[in-house]
Amino acid sequence: MKKSYLLLALFIIFSCENILKKKTAVPLVTIEKTDFGKTKQGLIVDMFTLKNQNGMEFSAINFGGIITSWKAADRYGNYEDVVLGFNNISQYEEESPYFGAIIGRYANRIAKGKFSLNQEDFALATNNGENHLHGGLKGFDKVIWDVTEVVSDSTSSLVFTYTSKDMEEGYPGNLNAQVTYTLDNDDKLTVKYEATTDKTTIINLTQHSYFNLSSALNKNILDHEIVINSDSFLPVDSTLIPTGEIKSVNQTPFDFRQPRKIGDQISDQNIQLSYGNGYDHSWVINNQNQGIRFVASAYEPESGRVLEIFSDQPGLQFYSGNFLDGTIKSKSGHVYEFRSGFCLETQHYPNSPNEKSFPSVILKPGEKYSTTTEFKFSNK
Repeated sequence: MKKSYLLLALFIIFSCENILKKKTAVPLVTIEKTDFGKTKQGLIVDMFTLKNQNGMEFSAINFGGIITSWKAADRYGNYEDVVLGFNNISQYEEESPYFGAIIGRYANRIAKGKFSLNQEDFALATNNGENHLHGGLKGFDKVIWDVTEVVSDSTSSLVFTYTSKDMEEGYPGNLNAQVTYTLDNDDKLTVKYEATTDKTTIINLTQHSYFNLSSALNKNILDHEIVINSDSFLPVDSTLIPTGEIKSVNQTPFDFRQPRKIGDQISDQNIQLSYGNGYDHSWVINNQNQGIRFVASAYEPESGRVLEIFSDQPGLQFYSGNFLDGTIKSKSGHVYEFRSGFCLETQHYPNSPNEKSFPSVILKPGEKYSTTTEFKFSNK
């Protein structure tokens, strides 16, 4: 009898220890849902805030899947907002240059808004001069997504889903899109993009956050040090459509293989910089057949914040905020000045539907579009 009691006691102690270990070893990432207002059409907009055990806070809304705030630690442990955005839905509807949004069906530009599939021609809105940009007049950045919250011991996720109807914005096929944001306790956000279609179509999704790692969101970003894991980039014409050439970055202002400030050569006399009014180009990321690998990083010397990006995508659009002009009011009541934010958008190349030499962006029925990008914050 004594032996049985002893075994029972040992079992209870062992079980309790395991329960405590599970509770303390992997802390919970919390999710809080709040009201963010209503659209002009009266649709309810919800905001979801994820917070990990370190103090990182990440907020996104169901309108456009927009990341509205992202608090990352500086070298002193202060968590501050490092993405441009707004405090109200009306500015996102009327003024936003795609701040923090999910971009689709096709991120970046398509020449003259035209492409062909299976010998059928398709015409899209020309909302960027003579070209199509970021999915059209009402792309994925301007629709209400369904959101599901998923919480585990080690991470929390927001699963955004949206069905884009056949010929919406001119794109063929009913496209079922799903984008999942997952925050962990290592200050890493994983973004997983998935989609299926019932007709052959094209797709190119990305995340369009504007970063300023200083947390002074109206300050220019020219002192940020950038690394891009790329030996070549895509030259563009005067309308920012790739010419089809893949050019070495060697001995050009586009060589970021070693850490270099954004501002070091941004004002050089260079026709490509002139076309973009700075950097607004796609880089061909190295090691394209190796799945998720290092793509780029940014470091802000004053705060010590470091952002590293990993992805399985073939390209990276680096944009230095050249069209911010001081007319848009910021979260703090100031304005977003010229080059006060930069974008590092993992994606396929611009105008790929019209360039046979570029990696394919075609999605067929029975196939699944699936790609992953990771944003990892640290400091030094």
